[in-house]
Amino acid sequence: MSLNKKPTPEQIKRLPKAVIHDHLDGGLRPQTIIDLAKEIGYTKLPTMDATELGIWFEESASSGTLVRYLETFDHTIAVMQTREAIIRVAREAALDLARDGVVYAEVRGAPELFTQNGLTLDQVIEATTEGYQLGMADAKAEGFTIRVEQILCALRQNDYADEVARKVVQFREKHVVGFDIAGPEDGFPPTIQQSAFDFLRQENAHFTIHAGEAYGLPSIWQAIQMCGAERLGHGVRIIDDIDFSGKAPKLGLLSSYIRDRRIPLEMCPTSNVQTGAAKDYASHPIGALEQLRFRVTINTDNRLMSNTSMSNEMIQITDAFDWTFLDLQRVTVNALKSSFIPFEERLAIIEQQVKPAYAAISAE
Repeated sequence: MSLNKKPTPEQIKRLPKAVIHDHLDGGLRPQTIIDLAKEIGYTKLPTMDATELGIWFEESASSGTLVRYLETFDHTIAVMQTREAIIRVAREAALDLARDGVVYAEVRGAPELFTQNGLTLDQVIEATTEGYQLGMADAKAEGFTIRVEQILCALRQNDYADEVARKVVQFREKHVVGFDIAGPEDGFPPTIQQSAFDFLRQENAHFTIHAGEAYGLPSIWQAIQMCGAERLGHGVRIIDDIDFSGKAPKLGLLSSYIRDRRIPLEMCPTSNVQTGAAKDYASHPIGALEQLRFRVTINTDNRLMSNTSMSNEMIQITDAFDWTFLDLQRVTVNALKSSFIPFEERLAIIEQQVKPAYAAISAE
């Protein structure tokens, strides 16, 4: 069967992909940052050369700590304080993803970050949606098909979660599909925002939670059992609840619960290596977790800071674990099954775009 062979990097680039963990303010083009900085007189960039700036972001984000990684966002957030800037960044994000073969994307952003110059949360959300719509049209003109939806983030160290949760409900018929909390994990457990999650459940709204990236099992347990998360942002530390010392891996109660309930893990390999959540690609937990049939997905996290794309993430993991077309199709289907759009719309993308393309490309 052709799906059981290992794809080449060129074939991976042509495969249809789905990303459900990608940050808007972590995916800017370096030249766009420079252009926007010039427009507003922002002078704090380390360089005004696009190539050098891209390298600076990647190197700064590769410090081995999540805290330092997050500091790189000061620059991208600074240049995204106008409606026009947000539209441009969102438009380019949709087009860049489409050019990489992404057919479905849930891109997240924290609206509270872009209100420093007077924009309201509503205006930020509306500008982002407008940008995605323009980017999807640009992609269509180039012969690509992509659907981009928004996830609204609240920062776990701030006090906007209840308000942002209300915006998720307000805009859920207008291309907002879910909620998330992001930011420094250690010291800010998800239960601090418990009222937001309670509200979202009562409103039948979808949400994911960053957990198990920079902090361990207690963060994951709270996200699932206290807050009711449908998905885990990263979730790499669930590997700590699996004993590999015997002949066969032995799952603990929490890891068993997550696997049995098919709770999706939004794994971001390159980002996890940069922040120290994984030593390298070869030892990234995604390999073992996929073999144990957790619902793993592959994602980009922050394309700028990680100098990455969905193709690159797939190429790195395929090389590390000798994955086949079938393995990549499985994680792509996992992502679509785990998306926050209606079931029949998920199924249509799987049956009409993903499976036919995998069959055709693997048969070459």
